[in-house]
Amino acid sequence: MITDRKIRVLVVDDSLLSRELIVRRLNDDPEIEVVARAADPFEARDKIIEFKPDVITCDIQMPKMDGIEFIQRLLPHYPIPVVVVSSISSAIFDALKAGAVEFVLKPNNGEETDVFTRKLIKRIKIASKANLLINNRLPEKQRPAKGTSGKTDLIVMGASTGGTEALHYIIKNLPSEMPGIVIVQHIPPVFSKMFADRLDTQTDFRVKEAQNGDIVERGCVYVAPGKQNIKIKKSGDKYKIVYYTGHSESRHAPSVDVLFESVAETAGKRAIGVILTGMGSDGAKGLLKMRTAGARTIGQDEKSSIVYGMPRVAYEIGAVEKRVGLSQIPGTILNMIT
Repeated sequence: MITDRKIRVLVVDDSLLSRELIVRRLNDDPEIEVVARAADPFEARDKIIEFKPDVITCDIQMPKMDGIEFIQRLLPHYPIPVVVVSSISSAIFDALKAGAVEFVLKPNNGEETDVFTRKLIKRIKIASKANLLINNRLPEKQRPAKGTSGKTDLIVMGASTGGTEALHYIIKNLPSEMPGIVIVQHIPPVFSKMFADRLDTQTDFRVKEAQNGDIVERGCVYVAPGKQNIKIKKSGDKYKIVYYTGHSESRHAPSVDVLFESVAETAGKRAIGVILTGMGSDGAKGLLKMRTAGARTIGQDEKSSIVYGMPRVAYEIGAVEKRVGLSQIPGTILNMIT
């Protein structure tokens, strides 16, 4: 974790134009110093040894070795947080699975450069505080026992940095006979659908990007669209997903708090709330409202969180009933249901 000094960054990108743009923009921030740049992973390896960066920005498509293989080879020997800077591609999820902490989309035109810069700087600062979990390998998939009858109608989960892999692990280790699951992951538009499609093909659940009016069904998972808040409303004896465009205290969209608060009102004690790795406090107040309404609540612990922000705040305000490691969350959910 970086404290009272500038964050030392190595920029790796085969495009001279992109590389110099990133370097110039990062050096404008008083808390960041670009200590080196590299055009490919082999050059980057030498720069890592020489300059000892705190964070690396890395493209995916590069000559000699792509960014995913670079991350896979890098982290076991040099546990340095990596922020992927690339174009729109589902390969970004492969990079996150390989161990990258965050990702930022490259700008398509000059008008997007300022937005890109703000996002990149923010993610580098988050990455500098990340727990890479190099020696904390999760156990292989072990299907928990079946038996999901009980008084739970709905499971909701919220996550940010590190959440895509945490959610993937939880979903793949739950039986598909579960009550409907609704997810808010802080993620840009387009990628929310890519993430849903990835879960759909790699788990036993039917997974989709949530649409306005969707009825939450057993054995299904719904991922909130990027930049779109969602709420749960009661529809007869069922639960319905609705798009929410009203005011939210959270600066995030989708917001975990918006989802959790709606579940506290509509499902109460018939719901389970799970808050996972991520920077900030989104979801903490909503989870507290769920617990106050009688819902069961789970928070990821510090050791297994890439960034122990959201679950920490939730725990400190009393919103978390059970604080457990990521590998224990599927079993904890099942225990609460049965």
